[in-house]
Amino acid sequence: MADFQVIVGDDDGTTYSFEVDGQDANRFIGRSIGETVDGDAVGLPGYELEITGGSDKAGRPMHSEVSGDRTKQLLSTGGIGFKPTVEGERKRITVRGAEVSDETRQINAKIASQGDESIESILGENEDGGEDE
Repeated sequence: MADFQVIVGDDDGTTYSFEVDGQDANRFIGRSIGETVDGDAVGLPGYELEITGGSDKAGRPMHSEVSGDRTKQLLSTGGIGFKPTVEGERKRITVRGAEVSDETRQINAKIASQGDESIESILGENEDGGEDE
């Protein structure tokens, strides 16, 4: 059974972390980077989330140019999984495909469409950033 940590980013730069397992995790299996998932999967009814990336259990980043859920070695000049320190530097890196699978541990997503309620009110947080009592 797959379980994920889903990191959801908002337009204002706020991020929210959700642990997803069981039936809700199955909503992500087989989806690829760029596809949308119903926000109910992470407890955000009325929201729609777009998958923007993630990483597997070994920490390898998902790469949108690799199909499926397999791993692949790429010669990279920079970008996902590698940041060169000098101009012209290249490095062979191992990345995971763009499809979410049982090997995925973290999924990064952004809000594609807003629901009727604010995320803070759904999560039970007040305006000060603390939780309601």
